Amino acid sequence: MEIKITTNQILKVLQILSWIIFIGLCIEAGAIAVNTLITLFINPLGVENFWEGADYLSSLYKFDHGHFFVITLTMTIVAVLKAIMFYLIVKLFADKKLNISQPFSLELRHFILKLAYLALGIGLFSQFGFKYSAWLTKQSIKTADLQSLHIAGADVWLFMAVILFVIVQIVKRGIEIQNENDLTV
Repeated sequence: MEIKITTNQILKVLQILSWIIFIGLCIEAGAIAVNTLITLFINPLGVENFWEGADYLSSLYKFDHGHFFVITLTMTIVAVLKAIMFYLIVKLFADKKLNISQPFSLELRHFILKLAYLALGIGLFSQFGFKYSAWLTKQSIKTADLQSLHIAGADVWLFMAVILFVIVQIVKRGIEIQNENDLTV
């Protein structure tokens, strides 16, 4: 007996995964932001609450509060942009705005364009964080594994942004062709 997986089943699984990722990213962004504020304004020992990269962040905090703030702000921005990206995906599933009978639509184009801009923003801020951390290393400040700070992979995000911008242009052309076909029918 062959089990057939339908598109609706795959979409349901993707919707559930999107929710899980969205919630995780919200928790991550909130934790970084709250830990940063607690460390800077309430309790300097809060730096130990950064679950990953804590050794680097605590030594960086001891060295200079400004550098600590820049790195954690970059981490927060990257995490928030990722959460916004998955919010848009979750919202897409909830709104059900995509019409399969007319796959090329302005809604789809705007959705992909928003994802492209978010991916570009994530890539740029990740690149900034990488360069800043590399600069700190040159200043003889102990640096961490950038992966643990969640600001690595700028090249992947920039590549994704370019791909999404190309897809936006393809969708734009699809809308034009679809509109031409609607006029001729």
